Amino acid sequence: MRHITTSLSILTFFLISSCTSAQPPGITMEMIMRTLPLEGAPLAEPGPYAVTQEAAFDNPGFIVFRPVDLGAFPQQDKMPLLVWGAGGCNIDGRSYGGILSTIASHGFIAMATLPVEPAEGEEARRNATADDMLNAISWAEAENARDGSHLQGKIDVDQISAMGVSCGGFRMAAVAGLDPRVDSVGILNSGVADATELAGLHGPILLLNGGEVDFMYDTARENFEAINHVPVFLGARENAGHSATYPHPGGGEFANVISDWLMYQFKGDEDAGKTFKGADCRLCTNPTWETDAKGL
Repeated sequence: MRHITTSLSILTFFLISSCTSAQPPGITMEMIMRTLPLEGAPLAEPGPYAVTQEAAFDNPGFIVFRPVDLGAFPQQDKMPLLVWGAGGCNIDGRSYGGILSTIASHGFIAMATLPVEPAEGEEARRNATADDMLNAISWAEAENARDGSHLQGKIDVDQISAMGVSCGGFRMAAVAGLDPRVDSVGILNSGVADATELAGLHGPILLLNGGEVDFMYDTARENFEAINHVPVFLGARENAGHSATYPHPGGGEFANVISDWLMYQFKGDEDAGKTFKGADCRLCTNPTWETDAKGL
């Protein structure tokens, strides 16, 4: 059916420095960097919580985005966990601070990797892996239980999503999603070459891409067609390209779609679910989106 907050310059630097090594042959930098034009594009819609970011306690390899005031959790609201994989599997997830802040403002804790000063004689890591996502989950579980932590008892470690962009989707989120602790996976502007690899995923899957101008468009469609064992939603934003709206202030339109997905899956928000559910869902009836769904 047809139906910046992170600055562009920072995101461009990180994509150029690491993304090319993770993309298929024949993919140009122009194709990688294509985004939805900012002028006239939908704006990111933050949630009710002001957000802060901080280094993970006793672990310099992660950055944490969370609501400033934790008083509502867990009595009045839940704070599920999102672990994030950057484009190019870049070790520095700060380039996605805009979208992660928007997501956190809806009452989530979001984590991304950070570069760590290497030991003497070692080279600095440039790329993250699925193991980093799993280590982030383990950190959150430990911090949720640690006496004296301001996050003690605040993180809903029974509701966890792994999401990633491009390489961060197919090499990180799709692999981390095999872990039984991960309840939902987002494969964004991405897709696995062998769709049978998705058979081990055990929770709802979100597939987003930037439309036909995104070189991962066909792969995402093939992945969608192969998934029949769990709920899955496919959304292609016309003319958004491979970098979509991630450089827009707060992550732009993709931040809104991802936030709605997480609100629906983890907080039972039926209004957020209307973005995806039914023939008249908000994205289904939006002429700038091509959508398909199974099992929702």
